[in-house]
Amino acid sequence: MALRRDPAARAIKKLVEGTVQREIVDLTPGSKVYGLVLGSTYESTTVVDLASQTIVRWRIPWPAGVVSDLSTFDVVEGTLASDIERNDLAQPEAVTLAELPRRLGSYQGRQVRQWLERLATPLDGPLFGFRGPSAPYWEFRGERPSVALVAADRGPQLMRRHDDGSTWVRFGWFGDDIWLLCEDQHAIRTIEATRRSSLSGKELATALGFRPVYVLTTLSAPIDGHCYKSCTGLLPRG
Repeated sequence: MALRRDPAARAIKKLVEGTVQREIVDLTPGSKVYGLVLGSTYESTTVVDLASQTIVRWRIPWPAGVVSDLSTFDVVEGTLASDIERNDLAQPEAVTLAELPRRLGSYQGRQVRQWLERLATPLDGPLFGFRGPSAPYWEFRGERPSVALVAADRGPQLMRRHDDGSTWVRFGWFGDDIWLLCEDQHAIRTIEATRRSSLSGKELATALGFRPVYVLTTLSAPIDGHCYKSCTGLLPRG
């Protein structure tokens, strides 16, 4: 009933479900692109491309010092830059936008749940193909994605280190005990507000406002020659 009464929600539903499907991501410079946000940082915004229903990373030209204001499951419209910069072998699914994207609304429900289930990273070895927190940039060949949507088999647990103020996510996956620096602003604000050093299980779900089912993990741009794993989103089932 709420959807019927809300014209904006109906418009978003029509846009998402009525997007003409294509087998591959549109890489035509200057093209309009539409995405469902999974996680967003200053470096990049990870979206489900609505046309191809695949994961893409958008490099957005945020002004210096500006923190991304995009949230999980926002529907956004962007324009590809004249040079989309497809030459990064560590981030093969990344493209560059010409300007800041436009937020159109938000979208959740059965369709999103199906997308996330299908896009979840299969259990085929260590996260991103290597163990440890980072790998040298020169080792990447563009053969592996720089995004992994992980359905954790243990956790996740959110932790805050008081010595440096950093927030970390711990979870189990494929037999590994994984610790990643957390860049999810909602998760960071949540644990700061509780003034707790650790949150997990029902306490974490209550604090976040949802039960985290997926851990969105990404590889960073090179830092001193190495690309680092981080958590850029804690996501519900959809």
